[in-house]
Amino acid sequence: MLQPKKTKFRRQQKGRMKGNSQRGNVIAFGSFGIKAMEAAWITGRQIEAARIAVTRKMQRQGQIWIRIFPDKPITKKPAEVRMGKGKGAPEGFVARVSPGRILFEAEGVSFDIAKEALRLAAQKLPIKTKFIVRHDYDYNE
Repeated sequence: MLQPKKTKFRRQQKGRMKGNSQRGNVIAFGSFGIKAMEAAWITGRQIEAARIAVTRKMQRQGQIWIRIFPDKPITKKPAEVRMGKGKGAPEGFVARVSPGRILFEAEGVSFDIAKEALRLAAQKLPIKTKFIVRHDYDYNE
């Protein structure tokens, strides 16, 4: 499971997600990618499930890059606990994703395999995504 080795503070405020992604919104490593179309918190488990789906489909050929990392701690109070008495205990970590953010990138496989692999990955994620191709990709390779 993806999570930070160490954080400065155990708990964090919720915050707000507004606007589009200003960073990580262009394909930087591979030829293919999936781009987030809406804002959400994506858990470490969801990222791991998507990663497994991609590597299974690509049959360990090519290379994938995960462009998001869950670094925001999420807390949860136990069931049936009265209000008050402080913030809950840390439960897990999430990655903040805003529209336009590249989530996964792939390289070293054909267009069809990459499209299908990233489609399977997108099914594991709780947001709408879009398959994108690097602007100078040669389809005749």
